[in-house]
Amino acid sequence: MAAPRRFSDCDLTERLFYAVFLCLIGMGYLMALAFLYATHENVDGKPGLSLTDIAYTYYGNRSGTRIEAAIRGPMSGYLNDQARSTIVAWIQSGASEARYHKSVEPILQKHCVMCHHAGGPLYDLTTYAGVREVANVDMGTSIVSLVRVSHIHLFGISLILFAVGSVFRLTTLRQWLKSTLALMPFLGMFVDILAWFLTHWDQHFAITVVVAGAVLGIGLGGQILVSLYQIATTRTGVPRPEPE
Repeated sequence: MAAPRRFSDCDLTERLFYAVFLCLIGMGYLMALAFLYATHENVDGKPGLSLTDIAYTYYGNRSGTRIEAAIRGPMSGYLNDQARSTIVAWIQSGASEARYHKSVEPILQKHCVMCHHAGGPLYDLTTYAGVREVANVDMGTSIVSLVRVSHIHLFGISLILFAVGSVFRLTTLRQWLKSTLALMPFLGMFVDILAWFLTHWDQHFAITVVVAGAVLGIGLGGQILVSLYQIATTRTGVPRPEPE
């Protein structure tokens, strides 16, 4: 049986190709973490990212409405205190259509509809019906939205993990460690996405979202760092001894 390929079997061009790819994937993952932080922190109205923010994202703040959670949390920077107070007062007064057109619609037209419009990925805030929908009790991310995001993640991230793993298999490590690092991101992704739905049902599963995300990140980061290290330190044509 032929010996498996290692980085020592790769010429300089192939190793540079792998190194650049891994660096870009690593940067992309860091940008994804920054985006997740920016979109999830302060959902509970408090600075920083907490388990409560994660729970509110998927389970909702069922003591309030989605639009209140948004304008007091991730969207708070787009409105001043007076605008937020006007919208909250409208909701608490019954969210009538007449008062909407008089006091709320101008605020949304000025600050929100450039992103929140029909056909876009966010809630449509261009009509009374659309705003009235998010002025109901905040039940968190809908099942339809979770299914839509889940299938995108399952297809897209699986391909990324497969590509990174295909490079990582050229490393020289103890087999148990190599197999563990290779499988961790797939397991983490599966549990993470499953935990979204569980958290929508019960907010206590928010900790599972965090733990599963950490497992994915550790596995992916470990594969990238080990691969880059061995690409940089392994000489072409001089195979590393297999660990016992």
